[in-house]
Amino acid sequence: MIRIAIVIGSTRPRRRTAVAARWVAEIAAHHPAVTAGEAAFEVVDLAEYGLSVLDEPLPALFGDYHHPHTNRWAQTIASFDGFVIVTPEYNHSAPAALKNAIDFLYAEWNNKAAGFVSHGVHGGVRAVEHLRQVMTELQVANVRTQVALSAFTDFEITDPAEPGIIAPGPHQEPTLNELLDEVIAWSGALKKLREAAGPAVAA
Repeated sequence: MIRIAIVIGSTRPRRRTAVAARWVAEIAAHHPAVTAGEAAFEVVDLAEYGLSVLDEPLPALFGDYHHPHTNRWAQTIASFDGFVIVTPEYNHSAPAALKNAIDFLYAEWNNKAAGFVSHGVHGGVRAVEHLRQVMTELQVANVRTQVALSAFTDFEITDPAEPGIIAPGPHQEPTLNELLDEVIAWSGALKKLREAAGPAVAA
């Protein structure tokens, strides 16, 4: 079975990102590959991992992790074949917490697939442009389709301090399903490559 993580890419309290990730999970639960038992999606919340600012003594490329929080994060990421990364846009880029979590690891990301669901005033598209460069360096295949949720038209927000209710436009669900199709297909293709290469995590 292909296992895909839906990563909540923000650690802020009352995150709109978590609302968007739950919507992704609800749509993914009805995907034909899921109902056929060929794929499974699981929400992974960065806020639950307690990652400090990167504190490993060696670069992630060496795979020699010294801290319990790093090893827990590495085991989680290694267990998945692909990712749907849900991210807001902060100051023309992705959140520092998400970039930091990505930088903790190397081999655990390699030869997997990722799709992006973003949100923000401009749909979060500039955050994803940066993330595509980062994930490519980690040998992650970025799928073409992207879901960009507008803070103005895809959420109902009455209090800016609260995440609001997601209300995607009619084009968003079909776009999300296209993204899921691509992530599943690429994750399955790359899984064979990883299996031939051996385990990603150093013993």
